[in-house]
Amino acid sequence: MKASKKIGLYFGTFNPIHVGHLIIANHLVEFSDLDEVWFVVTPHNPHKKKKTLLEDHHRLAMVRIAVENYPKLQASNVEYDLPQPNYTVNTLAYLEEKHPKNNFCLIMGEDNLKSFPKWKNYEVILERYSIYVYPRISEGTVETQFDNHEKIVKVDAPIIELSSTFIRNGIKSGKNIRPMLSAEVWKYLDEMNFYK
Repeated sequence: MKASKKIGLYFGTFNPIHVGHLIIANHLVEFSDLDEVWFVVTPHNPHKKKKTLLEDHHRLAMVRIAVENYPKLQASNVEYDLPQPNYTVNTLAYLEEKHPKNNFCLIMGEDNLKSFPKWKNYEVILERYSIYVYPRISEGTVETQFDNHEKIVKVDAPIIELSSTFIRNGIKSGKNIRPMLSAEVWKYLDEMNFYK
């Protein structure tokens, strides 16, 4: 019998995955009660034309490379097989069915918590899953209903002001952004000539 694990799901396009993502995920597995963090790579929405979004397999490959030396961090392509457009509530239900022993939680930045009430079936998510919220500097306020909510765990993670957009723009304009990416991810990006 495998013991149940508490797994935090960190959703994103990870276009590309950078050290900020790794710092947050690692902080959560080391300083909270989460056993693992899974980076759930969001597939390209077929209805949206996003020229800056790399193909799914490249973004997944970079996440896999980035987490290789972190046994508590995993890459997940679970959403690739789900019907599009997909909603988080469906992914959670699917994962629960596939891994009934695990206890899944959501990880999100404070900026996402502000728009959380706009999510499909957000009440269902909140009722059934804990949400680990890490600090972000952003506009607007979090709804008071989330202030002392039993399902919302505020994590005192470092505030990382680093974005994939900033990195893509830096690469495009010929800046050296190597410190913002793990060495292996940088090598992959550079060899593939991505974002130039």
